[in-house]
Amino acid sequence: MRLDKYLKVSRLIKRRTVANEVCDAKHVSVNGKIARASYDVKVGDIIEIQMGSNVTKAEVLAVNEHATKNDASLMYKII
Repeated sequence: MRLDKYLKVSRLIKRRTVANEVCDAKHVSVNGKIARASYDVKVGDIIEIQMGSNVTKAEVLAVNEHATKNDASLMYKII
């Protein structure tokens, strides 16, 4: 699954367009490397999102095409 779609489905970022813009601005890294929106997310990846002064670091636990609001938080673990 694409990184921008994963961020939206897991609800780490609310909208896919915002996720795409954050990736384009090079504020998202996966496993310590700057990642593009088209990066293919895999289980075990460490995603780091920097939005302003806030930095969110999460480990990917599952990659699902669709997730309900309750299931979205099960797709990652905040580090």
